[in-house]
Amino acid sequence: MKSAVLKSLKWSGIISIVTLIMAAIFAIVSTAVLSGVNWAVGMVIVFVIVFIGVFSDTIGVAATAASEKPFHAMAAEKIPGGRHGVVITRNADRFSNFTNDVIGDIAGVISGTASAYVVLQLAMQMGHEDGSSVQFAISILFTSVVAALTVGGKSVGKTIAIGYSTEIIYQVGRLFYFLEVKLNITIFNDKKQRKQKVKSTKRK
Repeated sequence: MKSAVLKSLKWSGIISIVTLIMAAIFAIVSTAVLSGVNWAVGMVIVFVIVFIGVFSDTIGVAATAASEKPFHAMAAEKIPGGRHGVVITRNADRFSNFTNDVIGDIAGVISGTASAYVVLQLAMQMGHEDGSSVQFAISILFTSVVAALTVGGKSVGKTIAIGYSTEIIYQVGRLFYFLEVKLNITIFNDKKQRKQKVKSTKRK
């Protein structure tokens, strides 16, 4: 019980630090991109950020809904992405925590900040000062649209994720395979597999 709690606390600490760093990077990049662009381009950027949040949420739900068995079969046949699919589904709680809570929540916060910038730009272009009733009305309208797209998109994404969980995680596994083999970037490590490799090398 204590080891499980310590493991959870360790993961929470790591994910908090990762969230802090990623949130800062997202904020800097979004601010840099938004500065100097007009409200129309800014609106497109907001919708892209919303899509990133919905997409990451869909992948996270797919990871929790998918079963390991199909990926074990793929891994046995040495199909690219099969082994990575096993790792993702085996660590579904952490994977979904990262995609849903870290990326998804950061996207939500950044989209809110970006929306405020777009509203301000639009109000200024229309000749209204900051804090005017027109800006207030535009802010309510745009925020409502963004919220509706986020909630509606995630609802559709969950339905797709549950229905096509194996296919979605297989594609994510293929991406992880490409990153690992071609670019030498390992996204997820499975401790069980590493232990088995260490044991096999010791036997040799």
